[in-house]
Amino acid sequence: MRGLPPELALPLDRATPTPLATQLADGLRAAAASGALRVGERVPSTRVLAGELGVSRTVTAAAYDQLVAEGWLGPRRGAGTYVLATSHVSEVPGYSRELRSRGTDLLDLRPGSPCLAVLDRQAWRRAWRHAGDREPAPRPEHAGLPAFRDAVARLLLHHRGLAAAPGDVLATTGTTDGFAEVVAVLRARTGRAPRVAVEDPGYVRATEVLRDAGATVVGVGVDDEGLRVDDLPAGLDAVYLTPAHQYPLGARLPVARRTALAERARDEGLLLVEDDYDGELRFDVAPLPLLAGLAPDVTVHLGTTSKILSPTLGAGWMVAPPAVRDAVLERRRRTGVRPAPAGQQVVAALHADGALARHLARLRRELGARRTRVVDAVTATGHAVRGDRAGAHLLVPLPDRAAERATVDAAARVGLQIGGIGEHHLDPDVPGAACGVLVGWAGPSAAELDDALVRLADVLAGRTGSSP
Repeated sequence: MRGLPPELALPLDRATPTPLATQLADGLRAAAASGALRVGERVPSTRVLAGELGVSRTVTAAAYDQLVAEGWLGPRRGAGTYVLATSHVSEVPGYSRELRSRGTDLLDLRPGSPCLAVLDRQAWRRAWRHAGDREPAPRPEHAGLPAFRDAVARLLLHHRGLAAAPGDVLATTGTTDGFAEVVAVLRARTGRAPRVAVEDPGYVRATEVLRDAGATVVGVGVDDEGLRVDDLPAGLDAVYLTPAHQYPLGARLPVARRTALAERARDEGLLLVEDDYDGELRFDVAPLPLLAGLAPDVTVHLGTTSKILSPTLGAGWMVAPPAVRDAVLERRRRTGVRPAPAGQQVVAALHADGALARHLARLRRELGARRTRVVDAVTATGHAVRGDRAGAHLLVPLPDRAAERATVDAAARVGLQIGGIGEHHLDPDVPGAACGVLVGWAGPSAAELDDALVRLADVLAGRTGSSP
């Protein structure tokens, strides 16, 4: 196959610190934006382009992967890769490259983004076509679409070891929505504002759900093994926690603490709300059994596709004790509120043709490899890292809150957005509160991440004019 048009120049400068794949992606993107490459035009294969430019195929493949992830290019089965979009992207003055970062001027390294770079775009489009081909339903499915509930039951069995029947599964729009429904059920059951323990530091949205419901929020400390179960006070109605990969410190709750927590729940009439944050994403050993498997009679299990696929699906699930499940369903029938079916249809379609399982395998490989690169970059600066070998973020501990804030500010000056752990504490200035910055690696492309790690290393090593 021919290469690029001769009038299209793609100079690559090996003397600059910007990776060649990033330079190439930037050049092709600019060509599409300027009209030098037109929608529908076929681009050369990665092999042909690599030979033409005198670079390795790894460089051209990484550049194409990035542009496919952004929607500029797209493959056609058996027909090569084509230009899909031509539109201008903004430039950020003061930086050597365009920082296209999720609606801000900064490349976003905060936790919470999915890794869209590994998503099979053909399978994604097939699933959406399948969803669009369905006939309109004559009445709402308050529990969720049967095909989605079946897909989730199989996902939980094969990837999380939880034997739940499809009838045990309720669709939600995500973990926050599911938690809000559980809190409403708790309030109706107790006839008062419930008293709920949360991890501190922990998931801020869960705390906001409780506050919006008028509940009493009780913060309980977290250490390198997760929630300190022995520190739970008496008189609680529920405990919300992330035992698979504690958010944000990254610990995994060991079996002894899970067992002690289940015993307390049964003895004291507590409801455990298990947010399975990053539960599918382990890179070293199999994850520990779910709390819902250990104590199904007192545990509500919440999961979502927002981290493994995309938050735009609005597709999550709940597995709860029968009394809680029935109360949630009755509330939905009474209020008319129920999760939208489109995202559920897409997940069901991805599961049906095996695309979801293949995606999860690719996702684990990619995120595991990225974690290694991040750890190597951070530790090379003399800093430690904190967090289990799972998920898509880790904590870089710092001596105090001032150093944390200075590091966040220094990162912003070099075009990076990272988060401070103080944002996740109920009281960030309480003595003994963890200090440091959170670094995520799922959202950027591979080329963007390489570029970001160079900048981050400069920040952590104090080479940006403001040492942390």
